[in-house]
Amino acid sequence: MTDGDMRSARKPRRGSDLVSEPPPTGVLALGGAVIRSTLMREVLDLVARIAPSDASVLLTGESGVGKEVVARAIHQLSPRASHEFVAINCASLSEETLENELFGHEKGAFTSADERKVGVFELADGCTLFLDEVSEMGAACQAKVLRALERHEFRRLGGTRKIKVDVRLVAATNVDLEEAVHERRFREDLFYRLNVVRIHIPPLRERREAIAPMAQQFLQEFCEKYHKRGRHFTDDVVERFVQYPWSGNVRELRNVVESLVLTTRGEQIGQKDLPVNIRATAPSREIRLPIGVTLQDAEKEILRCYLEVYPTRKEVARVLNIGLRTLHAKIKAYGLPTRRHAHGATHRARIAE
Repeated sequence: MTDGDMRSARKPRRGSDLVSEPPPTGVLALGGAVIRSTLMREVLDLVARIAPSDASVLLTGESGVGKEVVARAIHQLSPRASHEFVAINCASLSEETLENELFGHEKGAFTSADERKVGVFELADGCTLFLDEVSEMGAACQAKVLRALERHEFRRLGGTRKIKVDVRLVAATNVDLEEAVHERRFREDLFYRLNVVRIHIPPLRERREAIAPMAQQFLQEFCEKYHKRGRHFTDDVVERFVQYPWSGNVRELRNVVESLVLTTRGEQIGQKDLPVNIRATAPSREIRLPIGVTLQDAEKEILRCYLEVYPTRKEVARVLNIGLRTLHAKIKAYGLPTRRHAHGATHRARIAE
C-alpha cells in the first residue's frame, strides 16, 4: 500500500446532513430490544449528542456489556460514518507488537522488516480508531499514543518523516483507569486526553427489563442463521434468564442462546435444556440478621454479602454510597475475603474474552 493510497481525499459529511437520516444499523443493533432499558436509552441519547464531534470518548463497563457496539454507533452517527471503523485490542498483543500495529515501521527498521508496514493510526486517517482494553497498553505505547493525539502526527518505527493524521479516538476499558493512574500503571496525561467524554455501559443485571426481549432477539438471529425455525422459549426459561446475574453480560447471554438453538432437540427450549449454572436456583437477594447482632457484625455481614453479589469494589462502594478508600479500609479491618475482586481473577476474565 502506497502513501498515495493511504492519503486519498476524504470529504466528511456535515453533522447537519445526519439529522434527517434513519438510525444506522449499528445503533439498531445496540438498540432494538436493548433500548427498552431506561439506562441504555440514556447511553444512546448521550451517543447521539456527542457523535457529531471529534471529541475523544472513553467507554467504561464490565467485559461483555457491548462497548465495541457503542463505539460503532458513535462512528456511524458521526461525520466519519462513510469511512472505516478501525479497531484493535490492546490486550491481545505484546507491547512491541502493539506499537508496530499502531504506528507501523519502515523497511529495514529491524532484522525481519523486509518491507514497509502501515499501522492502524495511518489506516484510520479520517476515520474512527477504537482502542479496546486500552488499560493493557504498555508505557512506551502510551507515550507514543499521547504524542500522536496531541500533535496529530507520528513517525513509523525506523522512519524520519512525520506523518499527519486526522483520527477520532474511542477507547474502552473494563478496569478503573483512575485507580490505574493512582497506581502509576497508566499515564495521567493520556487518561485526561482520552477522558474528554466518558460513557459508562451498565451491566446487564442493572437493565433486567431488556433481558427477555434481548434473548428473543438473539433467538431469532440464530434460528435464521442455523435454519432452526420454530424454536421458542418456555415461560420458565425466560424467567430464569431474567433472574440470572449474567456475569458475562450481553456476550454471555448471546452465547447461551446460540448454544441452546444448536443443542435443543425439539422446537421448545425448556428449563431442562439450560446450562446447569442457569438452571440452578437463583441466589437469595436478602440479608438476614439475627436479633441482638452488634452494629459492627451487621456491617461486616452486609459488606460480605455485597462483595459476593457485585463484581467490583467500585460498584459495591457506589451501591453503599461510600468512598472507594473507605470501602477498602473496612474490608481490611474486617478481614473479608475478596477473591472475586483479585487482580488474577480480572486478568483471567480478560484472557477468556
